[in-house]
Amino acid sequence: VLAELIEKFVLHLSESLSDCYFSMGNYKATDADVKNESLSSVQQLGVEMTVRYGKYLNLLKENAENGLCFVLMNCEKFLKQQQRTVESPLCCLQERCAGYDWFASSVFLIMSGDGEKTFAFLQRFSRLLVSAFLWLPRLHISVHLPITTVESGIHPVYFCSAHHIEMLLKAELPLVSSAFHMSGFTPSQICLQWISQCFWNYMDWNEICHYIAICIFLGPDYQIYMCISVFRHLQQDILKHTEA
Repeated sequence: VLAELIEKFVLHLSESLSDCYFSMGNYKATDADVKNESLSSVQQLGVEMTVRYGKYLNLLKENAENGLCFVLMNCEKFLKQQQRTVESPLCCLQERCAGYDWFASSVFLIMSGDGEKTFAFLQRFSRLLVSAFLWLPRLHISVHLPITTVESGIHPVYFCSAHHIEMLLKAELPLVSSAFHMSGFTPSQICLQWISQCFWNYMDWNEICHYIAICIFLGPDYQIYMCISVFRHLQQDILKHTEA
């Protein structure tokens, strides 16, 4: 039901010019039989983890690896069309996006392992502003960003979402904010980890689905409210750890 709902919602928005912030391009999915070898070692490990988790949740069938590899390879090629060439010693600005695409993997599980359906959804989703915040590889060395922002190697999620989370935390949960300040560890660091991993390993699958759905339906600012809610939920634990 969730898959059908977000699919129809994104399809409706992507057909409205006023709701589209980015162009989709003319990329056609290729290589239905993508082999694992063409993925990096980090991606291969991510595929194994995603498939294992999907089978544990009874969302995936056998041979799901091929469908996920198809999605990841085509996402990489699709997004590469909208990337800059940057000469930089920073590892995060090398040709491939650093890390693993947890958002695409989450959508793959929501779509019950249908690779073609997942990729078609991600292509349409890439036109919307919320894609910049939920799908981190979307703006990796992107032509949609100023060159100075690209060269800094800092993703907009960090200086937009994470920055606003810290500002709100001071106002809404001053004790939690102070606890982080005393620890010398910023809330934005943990939030960037949560967001880049789509809350995998932090929330149950139902909650991950709620997070993705809420941000798609209500807007990217709900990513900020979600993180503040988690900090509120963890407040007593955070304060107890600070005292200890």
